[in-house]
Amino acid sequence: MWQAALRARLAPARACAVFAAFACFTPASAAEGGKVDAALRASPQTHVVVIEQMRFNPPDLVVNRGDRVVWVNKDLFPHTATAASTAFDSRSIAPDGSWPYVAKRPGRYPYVCMLHPTMRGTLTVR
Repeated sequence: MWQAALRARLAPARACAVFAAFACFTPASAAEGGKVDAALRASPQTHVVVIEQMRFNPPDLVVNRGDRVVWVNKDLFPHTATAASTAFDSRSIAPDGSWPYVAKRPGRYPYVCMLHPTMRGTLTVR
């Protein structure tokens, strides 16, 4: 019985607390929260391009600015990942070696292996 009386006394205080919480939640704070959510979703990711059997896999890759791309050479001989625009150049990647690159500028970057020009890929940075 005393619990019911206590609940009845506390009900107005709870209502005030709930109202205060909603009063503090304005569209501006919602927008800021949206920015935080977007920032969390946009945190840099790492993508892997495997070099194997004289191919880049995947041959076409789309990443966000700030993402890291790592080319991993699983072939028996060296390869490069060299952008036609000179945006990036791995130089020689030894067998079982790798080369990391952070995508900085948006654009479409076709690239080749300078040692095996039939090997082609495209990196697109959003």
